[in-house]
Amino acid sequence: MTDPLLAVSPLDGRYASRTSPLAPYASESALMRARVQVEVEYLLALSDLDATPLEISDAQAAELRSCYEDWSTEDAQVVKQIEVDGYGDYSATNHDVKAVEYYVRLNQPEGLDAANWIHFGLTSEDVNNLAHRLLAKGAVEDVLLPELREIRDTLTEMAREHRDVPMLARTHGQPATPTTFGKEMAVYAARLGRTTARVASAAADLSGKLAGASGTYAAHHAAYPDVDWRAFAREFVTDLGLGFTPLASQVNPCDDLAALFDALRGANQVLLDLDLDVWLYVSQRYLGQEATEGETGSSTMPHKVNPIDFENSEGNLSKANSDLNFLAEYVTTSRLQRDLSDSTVKRNIGGAFAHCLIAYGKTQNGLAKVVPNEHVMREDLESTPEILGEAIQTILRREGDTDAYERVKALTRGKRVTMEDFHALFDDLDVDDGVREELKTLTPTGYVGVASDLVDDVDE
Repeated sequence: MTDPLLAVSPLDGRYASRTSPLAPYASESALMRARVQVEVEYLLALSDLDATPLEISDAQAAELRSCYEDWSTEDAQVVKQIEVDGYGDYSATNHDVKAVEYYVRLNQPEGLDAANWIHFGLTSEDVNNLAHRLLAKGAVEDVLLPELREIRDTLTEMAREHRDVPMLARTHGQPATPTTFGKEMAVYAARLGRTTARVASAAADLSGKLAGASGTYAAHHAAYPDVDWRAFAREFVTDLGLGFTPLASQVNPCDDLAALFDALRGANQVLLDLDLDVWLYVSQRYLGQEATEGETGSSTMPHKVNPIDFENSEGNLSKANSDLNFLAEYVTTSRLQRDLSDSTVKRNIGGAFAHCLIAYGKTQNGLAKVVPNEHVMREDLESTPEILGEAIQTILRREGDTDAYERVKALTRGKRVTMEDFHALFDDLDVDDGVREELKTLTPTGYVGVASDLVDDVDE
């Protein structure tokens, strides 16, 4: 294996340890293995057809399946050698799918001579569209979704733990009606829960085709016109764990893949928004960060503890979303019935997933290090009593004061006021003593509405 220090991409270099869980789904070896799986299962499905003379015993079927179930780097190297240099009696194919076909031929069990049935009636795209979807589905369901759900669970725990911690909100960057830190984390937990569900749904909806060179089953029908090849294809594709695309050209329309990429981009946007907000809370000292022993925050400023996890996540999410947007747009177009430009593009799906995975890990690491500075939040609230203007004018409106908004605006807009200023206003109001006392009980830290209760809605 290439030394990570010599890798062209940081995904296989600096971040190799973080992206390695995707190797079984995103590497060239993984694509070879998935292609072998499709070819082997297709061969076995043909043997189950009464119309064909092909017979494969249970023992032979098990040995064929071991070609992909016991897949190794050495197997991948053989496939690559067939493609690039030639292997045994096979000349170099310069064709990756044909190399897989020959590999399966070379690994036929003893007593089986099914070379003419391997890849029977298929076009390369019949194999590739299924292989790519099996890999994308596995990568999302086995690697990315667990990470997203873990972040969502962390946010939910933070929301519940800090549901009663009052915090000054900011709209347009300016002081606004207070909230609680827990409620704000609940907003992100709920958003991530919804977008993660869309990712899961999109992965479950991936569908494949097996309809030949122009999507007409022409070769299959020419060989065996009495076989219901549409029913055969549907059963074969669904047995692989995918949905079925009944209408296609040579290319399986990639609207399903585009939907998956868009769904991931939506979840990433939630995390990107979270990263930006947490970064700002750290800069405001609303959140403290636990320093890791031995780490350096700055090469010149020894005191620094920087929010590097959230910054790294932000960068990787932005790169991932750029790639996902490109993929979603590109894979849904193909000249007439087929062109090959999407082949190299689809090889980069794993790169987009890798940037997602790095970002998810960094966000989770960052969340584990932050702790609310409740005293800072409280001091900020208590030094910004003007945010009570909303509550004051609303209560006065309730009492029939049509000029309440204007009265409070004149006192507070663009000004720094104190609670004493408000109390002086209350003493001059023509209101019942009960209303005056109600107004005097208002405090910035207590003016949070039902923020704490809203945390209970995180699962809706």
